[in-house]
Amino acid sequence: MNGSARLRRLASYALPVALLFAISACSGGHPNSTLVPHSDLGREIDFLWDRLLLLGTIVFVLTEAALLFIVFKYRHREGQAKPPQTHGNAKLEITWTLIPAVILVFIAVPTVRTIWTTQAAAAPGSLNIDVTGHQWWWEFKYPEYGITTANEIYLPAGRTVNFRLRSADVIHSFWAPQLGGKRDVITNRTNYIWLTPDSSTASQVWNGFCVEYCGTAHTYMRFRVFTVTPQEFDSWVAGQRMPARFGAVASAPAPGAAPAGPGMVATSPAQSPAGVPTEAAQGAAERVATQSSGTGSGVAGVPAVPRSRAPEANPGARAGPDSSAVRFASGPAVAPGYIYPRERIPDYAVPNAPVPGGLKFTAGLTGNAHRGRQTFSSKTCIGCHAIAGNPTAMGVIGPNLTHFGSRSTLAAGLYPNTPAYLALWIKNARAMKPGVLMPALGIGETDRTLKTKVTAAGGGLTDQEIADIVAYLTTLK
Repeated sequence: MNGSARLRRLASYALPVALLFAISACSGGHPNSTLVPHSDLGREIDFLWDRLLLLGTIVFVLTEAALLFIVFKYRHREGQAKPPQTHGNAKLEITWTLIPAVILVFIAVPTVRTIWTTQAAAAPGSLNIDVTGHQWWWEFKYPEYGITTANEIYLPAGRTVNFRLRSADVIHSFWAPQLGGKRDVITNRTNYIWLTPDSSTASQVWNGFCVEYCGTAHTYMRFRVFTVTPQEFDSWVAGQRMPARFGAVASAPAPGAAPAGPGMVATSPAQSPAGVPTEAAQGAAERVATQSSGTGSGVAGVPAVPRSRAPEANPGARAGPDSSAVRFASGPAVAPGYIYPRERIPDYAVPNAPVPGGLKFTAGLTGNAHRGRQTFSSKTCIGCHAIAGNPTAMGVIGPNLTHFGSRSTLAAGLYPNTPAYLALWIKNARAMKPGVLMPALGIGETDRTLKTKVTAAGGGLTDQEIADIVAYLTTLK
């Protein structure tokens, strides 16, 4: 095959590929695009990008046009005499040196301006959030309010937020693409990044990521950002400042009994031979009744992501003795306990990671939150996790679980926060997310890091004990 035929054949392949890319670029769904900014910081960076792209395109077009003109005008022709040879041309050399210098001025000025703007200190009165990157999860502290949470951020739309970034181990990088630029998170150094979510972003959800390779589970180090109204933010803060509470618990029915009563988590009664719940089993798995929420999902062997979510009970405020109004400086008294309604979370922010094969949970169990609290408080859980309101739980190694039941995801955004996934996570976290510090806890499970079997003598948990702990944790709202 000669060169021309080969070129034509490659062109025949390139055309449909280019057409496919063009069509895909025209689709409307780009939930993690940084090219549609929703904050002042994002617009500063977007302006610089647009300016540099415009100037770069102009330079490219002019350069290529000049190159093609010279190639075709001065190409070799049959019978043409050899052109005179020259050595250097001072005027030409000065010209092609000055032109790039002038272009660089137009590039440098907006670049330096953007650097000064984005590196400046946050405005007085900004909301401060201390961000700590861990392998492989995010810790968020609101020092003004004494709140510590994990993997989820609530931001009041229209108010500047100042993120103070630190790392507990290796280098990470903090980025919520649609809100603004990213910033590295480094050990023994505090970096800063600030942004003001647009007022129009109230009641929206954004994905966040670690975008600096940080080890085995780097790609599973995610978080969610909820931009809410100032009143909803005040309500959320008021609820988060309260100790975790769980309601009165009825007796646990026998395995396979009817749907659980308050404070208990029922498991799915059946699943397919492959370990994946049948449609009937999945329907039965979607049941949990706790006094705090009244809704949820059951513990399935290998759960599927629930694509339709039942509304939370009174998502705007938490009822009960803790719902007394709290007054903030920003406005009138608000009822504490706002949680972003799960049924309003868009599909792009709902995780759909598959559960590892072979990881199962006993069907038909019903968890008891009261027993779960006792089990949690007497096991190694308290060495890693803190729960305000539980004086035995004061650990700082793992995420703070004070209001764990109000979070939409677990495992740093890898799985939905439902009892089904939580049970499997407690049973063998290292199978679900390789490399995590949390060891496998289910009796008979193989810890993939330690290469050992979990035993009762080593502090392992039975499926019933795990179901009880799940019932306890899901009530912590």
